[in-house]
Amino acid sequence: MKIGYARVSTVEQDLTAQVDALKALGVDEKHIHVDPGLTGTNRARPGLEKAMAAVRAGDVLVVTKLDRLARSIRDAHGIADELAEKGVVLSIGASAYDPNDPMGKLMFNVLAMIAEFEADLIRMRTREGMAVAKAKGRLRGKQPKLSKTQEKHLVELWRSGEHTSAELAKEFGVARSTVYRAVERAGKGA
Repeated sequence: MKIGYARVSTVEQDLTAQVDALKALGVDEKHIHVDPGLTGTNRARPGLEKAMAAVRAGDVLVVTKLDRLARSIRDAHGIADELAEKGVVLSIGASAYDPNDPMGKLMFNVLAMIAEFEADLIRMRTREGMAVAKAKGRLRGKQPKLSKTQEKHLVELWRSGEHTSAELAKEFGVARSTVYRAVERAGKGA
């Protein structure tokens, strides 16, 4: 049986092209597992875990490209080794990866290196872009949930002892952890 796996890094991206390619490679749609909005550098992905759990000896795990499966050489090898131990064939596009074939191993390593290189480039460009935005004053970080006045009022209500943290959180439309942090900040400033 063929089991498919598809992944995109952000929820804005579309899985349609990968799913269509997997179907063209002979994977039944009900056997395609997906991870929308998850990076390939993180091994803990629900769709991947389901795909790995679904494959049995003699099955084929199909991905359109190796970088959809893993973004590091270590993860790619880890997944490929796990599949080989189970007796499962890894198919990358229309090519099956054979861990016993020297040419297959070479191609797999080259593809894994390219996937890791692409991930490193993305991280580098992101850091560069953030540094430029910060230098221009456009990167200010996460904005506070409460204004200074609201936070001061929240702390006054907390100190009065008439309200619980849950009541204050509901009243101000924030999480209880925000209430606790506001009280803690006020205590440090006193």
